[in-house]
Amino acid sequence: MNFIQFIGTQRSGSNLLRTMLNQLPEIAAPHPPHILKTFEPLLPIYGNLNENANFESLIHDVCMWIELNPVTWQSSKFDRIRIKNSCKGNTLIELLYRVYSYYAELQNSEYTCCKSMSNVHQYSDLKAAGLNPRYIYLHRDGRDVACSFKKAIVGEKHVYHIARQWKSDQEKSMEVEQNIPSDRFINVKYRDLITNPESVLKNICSFLNVPFNQNMLDYFHAEESLKTARSGKMWQNLSQPIMAWNYNKYLKELTAQEIRVFEIVAGETLERLGYTVTSDYKNAVEIEEHDIEAYSLQNRLMKKEAVLMADPHDIEARYPQKEMLNMLNRKLVYSNRFCHKLTL
Repeated sequence: MNFIQFIGTQRSGSNLLRTMLNQLPEIAAPHPPHILKTFEPLLPIYGNLNENANFESLIHDVCMWIELNPVTWQSSKFDRIRIKNSCKGNTLIELLYRVYSYYAELQNSEYTCCKSMSNVHQYSDLKAAGLNPRYIYLHRDGRDVACSFKKAIVGEKHVYHIARQWKSDQEKSMEVEQNIPSDRFINVKYRDLITNPESVLKNICSFLNVPFNQNMLDYFHAEESLKTARSGKMWQNLSQPIMAWNYNKYLKELTAQEIRVFEIVAGETLERLGYTVTSDYKNAVEIEEHDIEAYSLQNRLMKKEAVLMADPHDIEARYPQKEMLNMLNRKLVYSNRFCHKLTL
């Protein structure tokens, strides 16, 4: 099964591109449950994965996690036994690949597409596992990403923290670009995607060796797009045509101080990717520790406020996964305490 991996930072148009690609019969691109990001910290719960019972427990939980995803996959129930039998090794990354492959096979697609952009930080693990995905690096002006995250229910909220995350993600993505063959990597700028979509999509299709289909531009009529749009305010624009003007929003939505802070943190990365900076960030005074502490406090408060102000439907859609994660975290705490007692 051919594997496509999106990399970059969320809030960069990745769900837009995902639903466009999902219009092609050759590509199965479900909404991401962020399997690696969620389950890697939880692996101590499962013990030695070389023991089949432990690996089967992980398979069950990963499948349940997907089944509880706020945006449902077309397959409402996953065949745990079939997935287990398809695995060539008892690892989380192998499980990720087999779950996505299983889904693509149900759709009769030759490509499976993972939109979990944070997987860029598992690049070395993906390579070591022999997956060799085709990478689509989708990037957006980080200051516009900050505008989007400030209004979303997920993610960091203070521009300082958003800038740090954005910078880390872009630099890792550019590192990947330097270390894999060019025929497995394509660089896509969000602004180009929304202002010249047909040209960009044709270029992506050529990269993937699949035929371009005009339906890609009519993504907003598709059930996958409508279903995603209904599942949360973050994705409501997927039920609308492309918003070709949706860039440089930071010039109106961020204060001069917020722009300055972002550029001090990530100005060099912005310029490397071809974005124009508005300040002399290279000669700016370094952000001091007491300012960072204040930003961190504001960030925590803003995250809490984002949840309190969220649409009740968004909270309800995320509740099943939240409850499952709480349960798994309790198991993790117990597991860590038990191991600690054994070493005393």
